Amino acid sequence: MDLAALEIFRAVVEAGGITRAAERLHRVQSNVTTRIRQLEQSLGVELFVRDGRRMVLTPAGKTLFEYACRILKLSDEARHAVQPARPHGRLRIASMESTAASRLPNILAAYHHAWPDVELELVTLPTRQALDALRRFDVDCAFVAEPVDDPGLVTRAGFEEELVIIASAGHAPITSPDDLERTTLLAFETGCNYRSRFEQWYGQCGHAPHRVIQLGSYHAIVTCAAAGIGVAIMPGSVLTLYRNLPQISIHPLGDAGRVTTVLAWYPSMGSAALLALADMLTNADAASDLAPISAAA
Repeated sequence: MDLAALEIFRAVVEAGGITRAAERLHRVQSNVTTRIRQLEQSLGVELFVRDGRRMVLTPAGKTLFEYACRILKLSDEARHAVQPARPHGRLRIASMESTAASRLPNILAAYHHAWPDVELELVTLPTRQALDALRRFDVDCAFVAEPVDDPGLVTRAGFEEELVIIASAGHAPITSPDDLERTTLLAFETGCNYRSRFEQWYGQCGHAPHRVIQLGSYHAIVTCAAAGIGVAIMPGSVLTLYRNLPQISIHPLGDAGRVTTVLAWYPSMGSAALLALADMLTNADAASDLAPISAAA
């Protein structure tokens, strides 16, 4: 029973099956299946009950899963404790899509130039899903919007964002939910911090969005807002990325729209590569190359 076998076993449990685990581990399915069978043979017990495509943990499998998580966590801690101070290895980063698009390119380019021995991996996730990935140790760190309620996390302030409401061109000024001409919200999936903030703002007058249309990109959100399908909330920094911004109106939220993006990680994952990113974030003037976006009346 080696660490690689335990890593594969944990991935199968967390992914819910061989196919998704193989995709996560970048292995072929037959290899994952073989390693699970070899692990069962070495232990002399069945770890899963196989019901078609479903794989359900046996009591022995549940016990091993608890130990596997603890062993793999200790292995990561040991590796980070003995590795040299110079950043190297793999650094897995989760980020909100807006941060990945508007804030991280220059930071990561400078990081790669300074530390070429680090293999950077970036995945975009809403805040809640990014925090879940941190808890599963699927990523080493995450750029998320405050507040971060997990006291076990270390956070480093990164970027100050100003959220704005966007609507169709010619929309009357928006200062409260009562001013909205459309009661449809354009947003990312549940778990997005910005969506939660907008729903809270919307509810201040005792209202709730008539309908929420979930979209997978800011480009889709902007074009749908321009078409008059609904209204949305987004960082003004994302709008500065457009060379030809669709015809929309932009409405500030004031203090309610100010939010800090932080880099968060667990102390056990604080490798030299991760700490170098945190230090670079502290020393960088993150907003210096982003022009302000003006609000349309």
